[in-house]
Amino acid sequence: VQLQASGGGLVQAGGSLRLSCAASGTIFSVTTMGWYRQASGTQRELVASIDSGGSTDFGDFVKGRFSISRDNTKKAIYLQMDSLKPEDTAVYYCGAEILGRLGVWRNYWGQGTQVTVSS
Repeated sequence: VQLQASGGGLVQAGGSLRLSCAASGTIFSVTTMGWYRQASGTQRELVASIDSGGSTDFGDFVKGRFSISRDNTKKAIYLQMDSLKPEDTAVYYCGAEILGRLGVWRNYWGQGTQVTVSS
């Protein structure tokens, strides 16, 4: 199982970015998928998550600036980030709970994509 993330980059404050993440491999089921971020010297924190039914959860810092969506047929999620701030600068990781070929649920992580917001 692999999670392939894309869409990071450099943007000015107030700008927007859209992150994408898709799961591939032998997958029987996927429950919660989400985006997490880790800035230098800090712990990884939740940005946004969405379960298979479409219920979402957001980090307190999001405050309506970001939205998350999901395409279950593609096993993919998308994070639309608007009104970006310099403090949003971090490496963003895609994570998912997946039932794979071993018949065990486990958490998988993507490779991380850098988001840099300049002031």
